Amino acid sequence: MGFFSGLKEKLSSFTEKATEALSFKKIQDGLEKTRRSFISNLQSLLGSGRKIDESLLEEIETILLTSDLGYATTEKIIEKLKQRVKQEKYENSEDLFNILKEEILNLLYEENPTNENIYELSNAPKPYVILVVGVNGVGKTTTIGKLAYNFKNAGKDVVIGAADTFRAAANEQLEIWAERANVDIVKQGQGADPAAVTFDTLKSAIAKNKDVVIIDTAGRLHTKGNLMQELEKITRVIKKLKVDAPDEVYLVLDATTGQNAIIQAKEFMKVSKVTGIILTKLDGTAKGGVVIPIVDELRIPVRFIGVGEKIDDLQVFNPIEFVEALFVSKS
Repeated sequence: MGFFSGLKEKLSSFTEKATEALSFKKIQDGLEKTRRSFISNLQSLLGSGRKIDESLLEEIETILLTSDLGYATTEKIIEKLKQRVKQEKYENSEDLFNILKEEILNLLYEENPTNENIYELSNAPKPYVILVVGVNGVGKTTTIGKLAYNFKNAGKDVVIGAADTFRAAANEQLEIWAERANVDIVKQGQGADPAAVTFDTLKSAIAKNKDVVIIDTAGRLHTKGNLMQELEKITRVIKKLKVDAPDEVYLVLDATTGQNAIIQAKEFMKVSKVTGIILTKLDGTAKGGVVIPIVDELRIPVRFIGVGEKIDDLQVFNPIEFVEALFVSKS
């Protein structure tokens, strides 16, 4: 049994549950643009009946690079291909398609094995505090609404804290999403102290015995010093009410920016202890391959992927589903 088959069998129960609950078809449809460019190019090249040689490997490398896998991750995958071709004595180009599929899954699973129990939360005392960071324009506000909706659907009592008080209309947009998700929201006027909003939100959540607190934050990465001070202050006030919080810091990234998303992530990691990535707008880009270097280079798990505009289109990231949806031939 090959690695890929073994891993699929090992996680089959999770895959079946996740596929049923979160709609594998949504992920498959959301990756359509990426599949049309990335995977179709691979299929055309590797279905040509060519012998495996240095020239073929260089063409594969080019496809990976132009699909936003990045230099470091591409080199790692190509090196794995060379090793397996030599050790397992593959000769024909057709063999490389499944090997690539296996190695990409191996890479994703090694750093991002499972989000199976993400809605069950940890054994941390209530409320579970999630800080959401990300620059303006990545879909942070809509992602928070969808995240709240998902937790609500999982039976959790949720409150959102509108601590992005810098941006005009941020509160109004977040309030609309809170209404859609049918969850509470704590907000103040534009220009209010974000830390004060955060404190009020958490204090209210504790008083009302809420399960989950989701805090929105400003996305002014270009003023990195101010952002760091703001996030540090927010964290300090959180710890006054729950000493080991925040429990998670989710960074929202826009898949349509490709490799720039990784650059952005590295900048945010300098000012905040990011524990998970939420990758949005996968349905609107051919750059969905960027998930692979995000996991490989950042060593931070991808927790959710956005595959559409509807409120239930924020899907838990499952490496097996992702690779299957990416490599499958659509009927």
